[in-house]
Amino acid sequence: MYNNGNKDGSLQCPTCKAIYGEKTGTQPPGKMEYHVIPHCLPGYPESKTIRIVYDIPAGIQTTEHPNPGKKFSARGFPRHCYLPDNEKGRKVLKLLIMAWDRRLIFTIGTSSTTGESDTVVWNEIHHKTEFGSNLTGHGYPDPNYLDNVLTELSAQGVGEENLKD
Repeated sequence: MYNNGNKDGSLQCPTCKAIYGEKTGTQPPGKMEYHVIPHCLPGYPESKTIRIVYDIPAGIQTTEHPNPGKKFSARGFPRHCYLPDNEKGRKVLKLLIMAWDRRLIFTIGTSSTTGESDTVVWNEIHHKTEFGSNLTGHGYPDPNYLDNVLTELSAQGVGEENLKD
């Protein structure tokens, strides 16, 4: 299993999908910052908002990427994402920080939006990038989002059991 796996320091059971070890990704270098803003998100009138800002510059692909030595683009950065500043939103933030540190939030691939190849793309963990509305489906209200993203994070080996009190 290890010889046929992705050799990222983890193994995934083919039956139950449990991840053993610490899964890491191929996200290129960048910055993740966050802060609280004094506005509420639709559906969370009692909470302020956590704004996450991801910034990844364009660069050159390394051996872990699809086309080593070739340039990659980083369109749409910095990217702003939003969580409610409540207990579950803060838990998601802690897990997103862990996923960022493990290089799981982004990867280099082909954009499903533009079709552009060799570009930084989201990597299986959905984010809310629309503030104040949900015209694109990437905003609030979305009462299932926090539970859904917790499930996505867990599928990447970043679960609540990883949090220290």
